[in-house]
Amino acid sequence: MRPPRVLTQTTSRVLEPSDLDAALAVLDREPVVNAFVAARVRVAGLDPWRLGGEMWGWYEGGALTSLCYAGANLVPICATPRAVRAFADRARRAGRRCSSIVGPAGPTAELWRLLEPQWGPAREVRSRQPLMVADRMSDTVAPDPYVRRVRKDELETIMPACVAMFTEEVGISPLAGDGGLLYQARVAELVGSGRSFARFDADGKVVFKAEIGAATDRACQIQGVWVAPEHRGAGLAAPGMAAVLRYALADVAPLVSLYVNDFNTPARRTYRRVGFREIGAFMSVLF
Repeated sequence: MRPPRVLTQTTSRVLEPSDLDAALAVLDREPVVNAFVAARVRVAGLDPWRLGGEMWGWYEGGALTSLCYAGANLVPICATPRAVRAFADRARRAGRRCSSIVGPAGPTAELWRLLEPQWGPAREVRSRQPLMVADRMSDTVAPDPYVRRVRKDELETIMPACVAMFTEEVGISPLAGDGGLLYQARVAELVGSGRSFARFDADGKVVFKAEIGAATDRACQIQGVWVAPEHRGAGLAAPGMAAVLRYALADVAPLVSLYVNDFNTPARRTYRRVGFREIGAFMSVLF
């Protein structure tokens, strides 16, 4: 392996596999905020083919200080104002290849302000999505004993619930384009790794589900929380989330996070009941 390149100027460039340690050092500065990208990098490294995109780096005084993941999502990471401008310039030159821009609200808003004249309009902009974290179980909400890990032979049972959740949350079906091959592969990966959880009714239908979508040894992120429409209002969400939180804290990481739309008042209330607290905000720009 070649040694990492040393830069003495203020500049940006595409990182190489030899830059892995420096990139991880940046990601580790904010393990909760950066959980999604950190999990990918720890598995795939910085090779674009394995990572599913490029990692851009911003250097100040010869040190790597900021990153931007440019794949299916464009994600600014520990991005200073100067880094955001550099990443926007690079993104404009490359053209839009991502389906969303997502990340900490401040840098993401500035990145979108700079890109909107060329990339806009967006299909939807969610300007504030509270980032929440929990490091212990609630004393007031008991975990649902019927929420359990989804078995590999239940993939066909959980898929319709996953598709329904995604379509409801994002506004488009994950089956569009490639017929859902990539989405089904991702769901199968989560099921196979024991990070997909659900409660089934007597007929074997999913009534509650959630996944641990990103995981490092320092933090993990719950995603895809969904209650079947006919069971909403029945009190399943809080105990179900408590059960998933218990699995996450016991088996995955000491910090468990999620982010939620600010207009989803019932969900935010449920997460607070379970023990999550707000520590910041994300922003998403959907194309």
